[in-house]
Amino acid sequence: MICNLRKSVVDNTKIIMQNNLDFETIKIGDSIPELVKAPITRTQLALFAGASGDHNPIHLDDAEAQAGGLSGVIAHGMLNMAFLAQVLTEWLPQTAVRSFKSRFTAMAYPGDIITCKGVVSGKNNESGENLLELDLLAENQNGEVLLKGSATVVLN
Repeated sequence: MICNLRKSVVDNTKIIMQNNLDFETIKIGDSIPELVKAPITRTQLALFAGASGDHNPIHLDDAEAQAGGLSGVIAHGMLNMAFLAQVLTEWLPQTAVRSFKSRFTAMAYPGDIITCKGVVSGKNNESGENLLELDLLAENQNGEVLLKGSATVVLN
């Protein structure tokens, strides 16, 4: 459950580091290492627009964003989703990711510092693979949740 992400450190669960990837000792409620990104910049948004092909002006032009009812430029939701995926691939090889999904819950803005987190929510062995289910979230520097997600990863 996503709500467990915020309290996992307080509950004395451990953070599972890369050198401690033993399926048998990992427990439900254990956390994966957090990923904290540098503040989102307008240059980053312009580069992401070029790389993704998403040139919607709400991501690049304050006047256009305001004309659409926003307070100003917003970050691409897919940029935040990429950050959320990165928390997994900084912890395990990309080949270990069996599934990944997320949903957007709030917007990010230039200057926001995004922190991505994950907590083990399930364990099982399926077709000879040791699988971990993870609850994921990305939040800004104010603790506002921007994305909620989940992933299944395999530990060999």
